[in-house]
Amino acid sequence: MSEKRKLLSVVIPTYNEQENVGPMTETLRAIFTEQLPAYDYEIIYIDNHSKDGTRQLLRKICAEDAHVKAIFNARNFGQLRSPVHGLRQAYGDAVIRLNADFQDPPEMIPTLVHEWEAGNKIVIGIKNKTEEGKIIGFVRREYYKILRRITDIGHIENFTGFGLYDKAFVDVVRGIHDPMPYLRGMIAELGYDYKPVPYDRPERRAGKSKNNYYSLYDVAMTGITAYSKVPLRIATFGGMAIGAVSFVIAIVYLILKLVHWDWFRSGIAPLVIGVFFIGGVQLFFTGLLGEYILSINQRVLDRPLVVEEERIGFEDNTPIVE
Repeated sequence: MSEKRKLLSVVIPTYNEQENVGPMTETLRAIFTEQLPAYDYEIIYIDNHSKDGTRQLLRKICAEDAHVKAIFNARNFGQLRSPVHGLRQAYGDAVIRLNADFQDPPEMIPTLVHEWEAGNKIVIGIKNKTEEGKIIGFVRREYYKILRRITDIGHIENFTGFGLYDKAFVDVVRGIHDPMPYLRGMIAELGYDYKPVPYDRPERRAGKSKNNYYSLYDVAMTGITAYSKVPLRIATFGGMAIGAVSFVIAIVYLILKLVHWDWFRSGIAPLVIGVFFIGGVQLFFTGLLGEYILSINQRVLDRPLVVEEERIGFEDNTPIVE
């Protein structure tokens, strides 16, 4: 009796990727046929309510190839929630997560599988070079440095989620009920030891990036509020320090006025500067506190991770709410 072949699941989130889903499917099909013939495979596209022709193309691809499956979300649930939901719907022996725009090179899949077969439960792609803009690249690098310093779970720098995950880790993710999941934090906090594989990230093959400064900020704050209490501690100690300095300055001014009553003039400038400085500090930390409250609110409301509108190619095609 022949040994059952291992199943590799490839999960690909999409949003307005009509120019990429066809070439990506063809590329993956060639990789598994020519370089990984010993494995069974499935390709799962999870579409985050695309507004272009992505869904029509996916329906056509699924009808022509039984290896391809698709999940259509009822609306856009964001770049954090939808990919994790897709990961949970994959039941292969290993799950490969990559983007549809070819910035996560599919030709690296054989390398990821080789490292997995060598005993690594998690194999992740680490960018050592990127074609993104200098400002975005600088902000991203500094963010990871700051996050690594203010958390105790060792966040992974230059990691976007591209990689291979053993089914044992996927089962862990499947058991976590978090309406605002942060996969990078999960890997650092709950995952096994991971094997990094460096790569140069190219530009998008086609289409436009869906990321902007606001969406990147949203992801960044999710990572900070979910895994660090340091900013709140900074607010506490900073407030104490400013209060102490203000008290000392007040005493110094009082003494100078009493000793040199006739000629000492403090003027209004220090008062105005102090008010604006303290006001700015208060607004900053009030906003920071608001981010933590928003994070708590989203988790307390306990909304579904996503709501599916349609699924194609699965044994049970009934849409689910998760």
